[in-house]
Amino acid sequence: MLASLYFAFTDYRAVTAPTFTGLANFSRMAKDRYFLISLGNTAFYTFLGVPAFQLSALLMALALNSKIHGTSVYRTIYYLPSVMPAVANAVLWVWIFNPEFGFANVVLRWFGLPGLAWLADPRLAKPCFIIMGMWATGASMLIYLAGLQGVPEALYEAADMDGAGTLRKFLYVTIPMITPTIFFNLVIGFIGSFQVFTTAYVATGGGPVNATLFYVLYLYQMAFQSFWMGYASALAWVLFVIILIFTIIQVRLSSRWVYYESA
Repeated sequence: MLASLYFAFTDYRAVTAPTFTGLANFSRMAKDRYFLISLGNTAFYTFLGVPAFQLSALLMALALNSKIHGTSVYRTIYYLPSVMPAVANAVLWVWIFNPEFGFANVVLRWFGLPGLAWLADPRLAKPCFIIMGMWATGASMLIYLAGLQGVPEALYEAADMDGAGTLRKFLYVTIPMITPTIFFNLVIGFIGSFQVFTTAYVATGGGPVNATLFYVLYLYQMAFQSFWMGYASALAWVLFVIILIFTIIQVRLSSRWVYYESA
């Protein structure tokens, strides 16, 4: 990390010795349209994707927390995509979103709808990545499941005695008791979403028309394709600062809505 911090203030091309340039790499970012595009794409993916990922994981955890036959099998099936290699997941979704023979268009045609270009359409590419991210939320689901199973049964019994229905028990018992779990998953989710890389690298390479040029993918291109190591180091430190700021904001705000039983 100390070496990358030094390189961030240098003109370093990997094959030549680094030359100190001060803040030149950081001032370059303000004029770099690809930096701004990648930052915007990553913000879109993070701020729309993380709520979608957490909601889908929580709903699945609620479903799998019920006492139905074969629950352990369903939990395993839902968790499997999380342990699949990221490259395999990306290749699978490239096939699903293939405009000609992909499963997504097959489903649309079942309902008499026209097929879509999906990953080849700049308007749909980023939403496709959010769908791909929802597919691999098994780890978050397991954490939610652990949180749900830690809610004392006595609280639900007390709510039953007060005449609370299912929705009221969920809103006033379940949600407050699992706020530490929600907070943890949100922090981890934001950090992970800011660093999305493998699926974009494998599935689209940043296209079409830079619609999926996410921040870490652009950083990779600068470092290992263009060999602008100094500039890539500066990009990495900017990303570190962005993630640090958002994490601090989340931690500061958590005192307003996260409930700790021992507090």
